[in-house]
Amino acid sequence: MTRNVLVRNLVVGTLALAFALLAVPASAQLTSVIRGKVTDEAGKPVEGAVVKGVYQGDISREFDNVKTNAKGEFLRAGLAPGNWRVSASKDGLVGTELVVLTLDQAIVTIKIGTPKNAAPAGMTAKQIEENNKKQAQMEADFNAAKAAFDSGDYDTAVMNLQKIIVTLPTCAACYLSMGDAYNKKGDLENAEKAYLKSIDLDATKPAPYAALATIYNGMKKFDEAGKMSAKANELSEASGTGGDASTVFNQGVILWNQSKAVEAEAQFLKASKLDPKMADAFYWLGMCRINQGKLPDAKAPFLEYMKLAPTGQYADQVKAMLDVIK
Repeated sequence: MTRNVLVRNLVVGTLALAFALLAVPASAQLTSVIRGKVTDEAGKPVEGAVVKGVYQGDISREFDNVKTNAKGEFLRAGLAPGNWRVSASKDGLVGTELVVLTLDQAIVTIKIGTPKNAAPAGMTAKQIEENNKKQAQMEADFNAAKAAFDSGDYDTAVMNLQKIIVTLPTCAACYLSMGDAYNKKGDLENAEKAYLKSIDLDATKPAPYAALATIYNGMKKFDEAGKMSAKANELSEASGTGGDASTVFNQGVILWNQSKAVEAEAQFLKASKLDPKMADAFYWLGMCRINQGKLPDAKAPFLEYMKLAPTGQYADQVKAMLDVIK
């Protein structure tokens, strides 16, 4: 058997395993984000205003030391859903808003002025009580959905997420989690619909794009998969982290399945740098180089794979290929 035939047989035998490497995104966490702008009484943005928030529920929570940028904008993530009293101040000028944080991002404008002109905009006690009850029910439904998902009861997870959507139709995180549940069930049609709806509601998150890339890859819709994977990678890089290793890796697998070994090699190399402990990235990096006839260059990533996963799923194949390379 010639070297090329041996390599070709090994490639064919491992292609089917590529799909198992594509991870389903984890369920979204129950936190909220507040994005806002601070202006003066004339509506002009205020730079350097200090923004503070105090939770209005039974538990003591607060945030401070958030300052506005040159455009008067501020952002605070990881907040508990519920009612928050958010205030802004600078040089004796103050302003306050009562903000109801849900599973969706809240956007608020705080106008600051002299204390007598800065009466807080708020809600009546009855309105606060009603919103607290609604929020508590949504939290309970979301937590029930997560518990059901974690236990493998995907139908119950979907049912609880649908309850939230009735109350909050713009919940992108709910549709994302619903897509995950359908995906786990193998109901790819409804998973696709849920992910697309999540994107329709919030096109800034990479997770639904990455999930759709996985689905389309499994359907052998490689062009669609490539587009979704590229978008997921773009959004991950825009987050300032340089990209997500799993997203980049998945894009490499999709390119490989499109017979684009050169492009796939670049993605696997990038994934290996983003996560130096991702053994499979080194395996596929070596496979791309073998596919291009660059056998000597495949040795280093294969050796790294054996170092990271000496008993991994590709270990026997890598040993055989290393013997050929020698």
